[in-house]
Amino acid sequence: MNTLLVPGTLVRHPDRPEWGLGQVQSNIGDKITVNFEHSGKVVIDSTRIDLVFVAGT
Repeated sequence: MNTLLVPGTLVRHPDRPEWGLGQVQSNIGDKITVNFEHSGKVVIDSTRIDLVFVAGT
């Protein structure tokens, strides 16, 4: 699933709901950079975390 996340896709972190809605900034190799509402820019290791796609927003 993470390989389908392109810049602009809205996501949530499954283990950090307090971070709020995030927008994918880049997806290179196993690293996804996401800008979250309440946590700022975070680099996610896609081999360890499956981000949750947010549809219809």
